[in-house]
Amino acid sequence: MSRAFNFCSGPASMPEAVLAQAQQELLDWQGRGVSVMEVSHRSPEFVTVVEEAEQDLRDLMAIPDEYAVLFMQGGATAQFATIPMNLLGSKQQMDYVDTGVWSQKASKEAARYGEVNIVASAKENNYSKIPEMAEWRLNPQAAYLHYTPNETINGVEFAWVPETGEVPLVADMSSSILSRPIDVSQFGLIYAGAQKNIGPAGLVVIIVKKSLFGNALPITPSIMNYEQVAKQQSMLNTPPSFAIYLAGLVFKWLKQQGGVAAMEALNQRKAEKLYQFIDQSSFYQNPVDVSCRSWMNIPFTLADDKLDKQFLVEAEANQLLNLKGHRLVGGMRASLYNAIPEQAVDALIEYMKDFEQRCG
Repeated sequence: MSRAFNFCSGPASMPEAVLAQAQQELLDWQGRGVSVMEVSHRSPEFVTVVEEAEQDLRDLMAIPDEYAVLFMQGGATAQFATIPMNLLGSKQQMDYVDTGVWSQKASKEAARYGEVNIVASAKENNYSKIPEMAEWRLNPQAAYLHYTPNETINGVEFAWVPETGEVPLVADMSSSILSRPIDVSQFGLIYAGAQKNIGPAGLVVIIVKKSLFGNALPITPSIMNYEQVAKQQSMLNTPPSFAIYLAGLVFKWLKQQGGVAAMEALNQRKAEKLYQFIDQSSFYQNPVDVSCRSWMNIPFTLADDKLDKQFLVEAEANQLLNLKGHRLVGGMRASLYNAIPEQAVDALIEYMKDFEQRCG
C-alpha cells in the first residue's frame, strides 16, 4: 500500500526516508542486537547521538556558541510555564503578543508567575491580521517579550521579527522552525515542540542565550531549570531518547536536502501554489490577510459548510488525510511542513478542483 499524504497539523508527517531508516534499525541499532530505545542514555553510543543531533541543528540554523541547545520533555506547552520560571528573575512583568490560540495559552500560563502585559492583540480582527508594531504597547522594563511567529490554528504568520531593544525576544517556533533561515542572534530564546518539523511528539528543543541563565525563580524545579539542564547536556534525567534519535535523523535528512535554504524555496513554492488556487476560486476562501498568511498552515472554507463532511470523506478516499480544520475555527486546514512533498500539494489542488466542479 502506498503512503497517504498527511496534512496533519501535528503530530505531523515525517520524512519517509527517516521512517524507513528507523524501521530498519528498530530491532538492531548499530549492529548491537538491541533497539536504540533499549540502550542507556548515558552510554557513549547514545551520548554521541545527542551530540550529533545538537551539532547538526547548530549547523542547520547557524546557532552561535553563546547559545545553549537543550532537548527537553513535555512539548512546547510545558514551556509556557518553564519560560517565566527561568527568565522572570527579579522583574515583575512580561510582554506577550496575542495573535491566536497558542500565544493566548502561553500568556495565560505565564500569568501564574507574574504580571502579563498584552502589548497587542489580533482579537478584534478575529485573528486574521497581525497588529502593526507601531501599535504595540511595549514595556522597556519587561523580563522578555514573547510571540508566536506562526499560529497553526488561525494560519497567521509573522513576515518580520519584532524589534525589542534590550528586552530579550522569546519565540514559540514549534510550527515554523527549520522551514526557512533565521538569524538566531535576534532572539533570547527559541523553543519548538518537535511534532511538526522536527520529529515525534514529546520532545521540545530549546535554543537559549546563556547570558539569560541565573534568572530562575526559587520555585523552579531542577528538571525545568535551563542552566541545570545545560550543565548536564540535556541528561539531567533520562531524556526522550527515541525522540532525540529520530530528531537527529531528521536533521541529517534536512542537510541532505540542502538545508533550510532549500526548505525555504520548497515551502514558499508549496504555499504559493495552494494560495493561488484558493484565491482564483469562487468556491474556496482563505480568511487571513495576505500580509501575514502562513506557509505552514493554510486554513480554508468551502462556499457551503454543509459540504464539509463530504469533502473530508472523499479527500480521505483519495489518501489526502487530516484536512479538517481546528474545532475552534472550523472549515479545512492543510499543514505543509517540511516533510510534505510538493506532489502532495499538487494532488490536493487536483482533488479540490474536481470537488468544486462536481459540488460548487
